[in-house]
Amino acid sequence: MFGKFKLASALALMLALSAPAFAADPPGVTATEIKIGGVFPFSGPASSIGLVGKGVLAYVQSVNDRGGINGRKITYIAMDDAYSPPKAVEHVRKLVESDEVAFIFGQLGTPGNTASAKYLALKGVPTIAIVSGSNKFTNVADYPLTTTGLVSFDTEGKIYAKYLTRALPNAKYAILYQNDDLGKDYVNAFKSFLKSDFDKKVVTAAYEITDPTVDSQVVTLKSSGAEALLVAGTPKFSAQAIRKVAEIGWKPMLIVNFPSSSVSATLKPAGLDNAVGVIVGTFNKDPTDSKWNGDAGMKAYRTFFEKYLPGSDVGDTNYLTGYQQGLILEQILKQCGNDLSRENIVKQAKSLKDLVLPTSMPGISINTSATSNMIWTQLQLQRWSGSNWEQFGEVLDVRSE
Repeated sequence: MFGKFKLASALALMLALSAPAFAADPPGVTATEIKIGGVFPFSGPASSIGLVGKGVLAYVQSVNDRGGINGRKITYIAMDDAYSPPKAVEHVRKLVESDEVAFIFGQLGTPGNTASAKYLALKGVPTIAIVSGSNKFTNVADYPLTTTGLVSFDTEGKIYAKYLTRALPNAKYAILYQNDDLGKDYVNAFKSFLKSDFDKKVVTAAYEITDPTVDSQVVTLKSSGAEALLVAGTPKFSAQAIRKVAEIGWKPMLIVNFPSSSVSATLKPAGLDNAVGVIVGTFNKDPTDSKWNGDAGMKAYRTFFEKYLPGSDVGDTNYLTGYQQGLILEQILKQCGNDLSRENIVKQAKSLKDLVLPTSMPGISINTSATSNMIWTQLQLQRWSGSNWEQFGEVLDVRSE
């Protein structure tokens, strides 16, 4: 009896060894699910832009309600880092090691992305469409597993510098900037564009993300005699700056950066009348602007918003940014087909060709490649009238700046 058992066991072992090997599913992937991670400042000093994450979550829910992509539902695990780099790293580690996500998508914030980058690279985990415009992340040699979900702050800054030198060629320019990679990229953009004229034409003042206000910095910048002011920061502080500029009777040409372009998050807290004349570059249509009432893309967005974000403020374009991130995620996963290996996820994220999102400005499209990891490279300048944004000039492509 035991001899027969040994023979049967031996035969079973031989069959097992001779059977063809089947590759295991890629990390975070099964026949019915793909797990993806994200990190956002849902709380803390930058919580207003954390609403981008709410937009992504809502869009993923809408995708799952439609049956998912290629037969798989998306499990999107979004963590709150409160805009704290140590917390961002902690959450990213959990997403990779405990939740075993396929990749990180849409992580928001330059400080958190900077702190997490080395760990993710060592683990070979792609980080796609990060919501950071830090210029360093556009270096595909240094960040081969990354694509960026904002126009780089450096090139956005050069667009503003170019515009100011044409509009106010003999003026002095002031820059109020957040004292981290976000703000410093805009200052460095002006240095690069103006070269030897920078010290003669530009005065700067920094603030920390933990500062209660930027009032004193604004007063100091006014005393410099500058005729233009660029605010390079996050919505809370941009709103404070716009309001203080009005309070002290300063009348500079006032530009805010794209992260602070939301009417609801920046202009309303500043006072819509105080914000008259504010300029920003954008790639989004404004969902509250009546000029887009007949636009199919904005109609679809408003319908989505009513269903998946009821009670939220449709005028806050941070939700719209999250929605657009969701559209991009959907396109990448569709292009991946059934090959959801990390290698193919990166390949498809860098193979977006002439992709036009229905909520983006006319003339703006998405093109990525092995040598260009920026999802957005174009901006449309617009000026706040007191009740809506008025676009002016041509669509500008940062690749030419």
